[in-house]
Amino acid sequence: MGENSLFADLPPPGTPTRSSTMRTLDPPRSEPVALRPSILASGISTKRSAEKVGEGGAKRVRFQSNEVEASEEQLLGAISKIASHISNPSKFSKASKLAIHLLQAGIKSSDVADAFYELLRAAMSSPSKATDMKLWADYQTLFKVVQEKIEVFDSPQQAQIRVWELWANLANQFRTDDTYVFSKAASLVRQLIDSLPEATGKDELTTEEWETEKSGEQSTLGSVSDGDSGGPCMQVDESSWEGACNEAGVESDPFGLNALLPRPSKKEERARRKRDVEAANRKVHDDAVRILREQREALLACVKLAADHYKSNWAQTIIDILVKHTYDKRSKFAVPQREAIEQLWSSIREQQSRRKQGKSTTGKLDLTAFEFLQNQYASERISIRKAVGSSGERSAEQWLG
Repeated sequence: MGENSLFADLPPPGTPTRSSTMRTLDPPRSEPVALRPSILASGISTKRSAEKVGEGGAKRVRFQSNEVEASEEQLLGAISKIASHISNPSKFSKASKLAIHLLQAGIKSSDVADAFYELLRAAMSSPSKATDMKLWADYQTLFKVVQEKIEVFDSPQQAQIRVWELWANLANQFRTDDTYVFSKAASLVRQLIDSLPEATGKDELTTEEWETEKSGEQSTLGSVSDGDSGGPCMQVDESSWEGACNEAGVESDPFGLNALLPRPSKKEERARRKRDVEAANRKVHDDAVRILREQREALLACVKLAADHYKSNWAQTIIDILVKHTYDKRSKFAVPQREAIEQLWSSIREQQSRRKQGKSTTGKLDLTAFEFLQNQYASERISIRKAVGSSGERSAEQWLG
């Protein structure tokens, strides 16, 4: 190798020492780098609250909720605003969806339940709207959710809601082409008709006559109660009044004004309690009569809506059974409703006679498949002796041999 070699300046090869070997094998040391939390860890840390240690040393992780619970005042305001629009048919679809959202969120107080009941009353101000072609689907959806949450209402409200469900749910089940659903709804209507009591003379009154009689009974009862009270209304019993004041305590009358007011006698107190009890019983009775009246109207509407499908062959037998059952139980309905049932039954019987004569509900003859083909080929030119072609020619004579 010459002096001008490329490796002339390098030292001669030799055995590496221990120190140089150790320095070569040792990796370079770098300064410790602070670990950064990952994006996922930072996202989880924002959702978690401070960890608390329990008695057993276990850690409990609590998550913060992003949902903001509305106050009772806000719920009442929202329900009142929806109720003002839900009676408008053009706004019912949107208003019912908002009402469903509030109901599914939960009703936690009796005041909110009463407000929502008034919303339903506004929606059913005219029950026949529940069967309207443009609104029946929204009504059915609303009252299906109400039926799932019916336990939040009290007993009188539940009784009224069940009557409204006859219009919104049961009657609208007849708007189907499913034989099973149609038959099941008709069977339920028959069961409800069987559960009705026999109509009395008071049930046969019209709505206006019933309201007039109701107001007359209230005025008569009020005058009789006032006459039974006896004595002047401002009679004072000082001994009983002083004892009552002592029992009530100073907190109920801090300024001692009750002593200046007259105290009614025991006879007047008994008469007042009697009037209150009679008024409460009368209200319960009137509500029961009204609900029974509305239930009869709803069931009759179901029968009429079912009879509208008589033009469909698959529904005719079901309607025959339903209308016949209603006609047999017409004593459970009021006189005007009986007349409507009799007219409906006469119409069904007329259509039944047409069917027995081979006629359809329109009056035209019903033809079977055989009769239709028989009429079709009656005018065809076909002969087994001469004409074997489609038009009567003898083109297939040689082929037949």
